[in-house]
Amino acid sequence: MTTLQTTAPPITRPPGTPPPVKYRYAAFPEFPPRGDMQNMLHLHDQGHQAALRRHLGAPQTTVVIGEVPVAWNRDQRAGMRVPDLLVVFDVERAGVVREMGYSIEHHGKPPDFVLEVASVHTARKDETIKRNAYAAYGVREYWRFDPDWGVKYATGLAGDTLVNGVYQPIAIHQVDANRYWGHSAALNLDLCWEYGALRFYDPVGRRYLHTYDSADDERAAAIADRNREAAARQAAEARLRQLETRRAAAESGSADQA
Repeated sequence: MTTLQTTAPPITRPPGTPPPVKYRYAAFPEFPPRGDMQNMLHLHDQGHQAALRRHLGAPQTTVVIGEVPVAWNRDQRAGMRVPDLLVVFDVERAGVVREMGYSIEHHGKPPDFVLEVASVHTARKDETIKRNAYAAYGVREYWRFDPDWGVKYATGLAGDTLVNGVYQPIAIHQVDANRYWGHSAALNLDLCWEYGALRFYDPVGRRYLHTYDSADDERAAAIADRNREAAARQAAEARLRQLETRRAAAESGSADQA
């Protein structure tokens, strides 16, 4: 599919940030994985990264990854951020994987999309320090998801889009007490808060991106449909054979009487 793109803002390093060096692929420093299970429950178990990769296409130049550091360059020691979900278009994905992080100066553009999942340990930073940092990095869209709607974040679903270097809120629409959504222009997808679950909806194809469970449910439903159709055909064939047997018996009786 065609992904909406915008011209990236100029890359300017804040004072005190180490200057870029001649680039060699080398790993960013390792960060410990989150220990509160939120990413596992709301991103990994659902298979959102795999679904987004398949939907957005261009696997060599589209990065959909999570829990890797983002910084001006890998030599930066302060202010690195580790988003729960990161999407970048038109960069070398293999390089991001190789260095286990995203260098804005090396790849020549900020990330297009970042999402954080609420944690009791980081929620306040997500809404303040990280929001300011992602704006300074030039991240086009910054989203936040709280499965407990307003317990950790001020609201269950929030998004910001960068306008002249400043984040402006993205409109969040309410369907009912358990369903909300907002549109990501960066992904051309709707982000949905539904009964405490995060979902991605394609307004063009008018369908949700598959989670692992929904894909399994669809496969199971398709198998059940095929089994029902096969059973119906077998029943119809059995009825036809019964009719043919009765017809043959009737014709045989008529011949005997003659």
